[in-house]
Amino acid sequence: MNGDYAIQARGLTRQFGPLTAVDHVDLSIPRAQIYGFLGPNGSGKSTTIRMLCGLLLPTAGSVEVLGYDATRESEKLRQKIGYMTQRFSLWEDLTVLENLRFIADIFSIPAAERTHRIDAALEEYHLADRTEQRAGTMSGGQKQRLALATATLHEPELLLLDEPTSAVDPQSRRDFWESLFRLVGQGTTILVSTHYMDEAERCHRLAILDNGRLVAEGAPKTLMDDIDAAVIEVEAEDTGGAREALSRLAEVKSVAQLGTRLHALLDRATRDPEAMARTALERAGVAAKVELTRASLEDVFVAATLRSRDGNGGPQPASGKAS
Repeated sequence: MNGDYAIQARGLTRQFGPLTAVDHVDLSIPRAQIYGFLGPNGSGKSTTIRMLCGLLLPTAGSVEVLGYDATRESEKLRQKIGYMTQRFSLWEDLTVLENLRFIADIFSIPAAERTHRIDAALEEYHLADRTEQRAGTMSGGQKQRLALATATLHEPELLLLDEPTSAVDPQSRRDFWESLFRLVGQGTTILVSTHYMDEAERCHRLAILDNGRLVAEGAPKTLMDDIDAAVIEVEAEDTGGAREALSRLAEVKSVAQLGTRLHALLDRATRDPEAMARTALERAGVAAKVELTRASLEDVFVAATLRSRDGNGGPQPASGKAS
């Protein structure tokens, strides 16, 4: 395994009977970065994470994590990874301190280090004033901080987070991500799955999954700069009429409304997409302002998934160029 990568997977596949949940996914995830999985529910994010940490055997393919074969050396691997599930999975009838002590026992943290690590975790995740509170009585954000504290107590080299912010408020999400960047600064590699576009944009690199397939991969900015589509923004009072006029164009692949604006994706080969849209709107009698605009990460996601479903094959590579 290349020492620059925490995870390398080739042809990773998982089938459940006739259903292919993960379909020949290749991954090379660098160390000491945040690598994101972006995709809707059912896209294969959680199944992939479970295979990477040895909780689920792949149907086909190979995966090495931190130099270990994840299928044959899962027990050794589990001592070096932290895993935070989507749902709160700690013991709700135990207090904060009892949960931390129990995790310390599970990972056999030496007695000489245990108190120091627990105290440091309580301070880092703002739980020092809640040591005697039962976990089941905590708010969503507090539970999230406790879950992260326990997942990192044994100082894992790799942290796997499965949609960790799905049940918390925006401020808690922001604070959570600040904690993740501090961990990366200490050398931890983080793999996080999400369906929030703003979170995906925070990642150093990003993989977009759809129906179990890797449909785009690269740095978020690169993916946005080199999107496989032309993106136009249309501002009109009659948004319904504008949407209908644009939707008649064969070159238009998607139209989304943002208040009084429409965001449209056109085939990248379209010659002068602005002029085409203006002509269509004028013919429909819709007054509108039309201009080319920079793609958002949501645009990248839509373009990549449409491209995949149209049968145009594999992922948009790390360079951002369409293959």
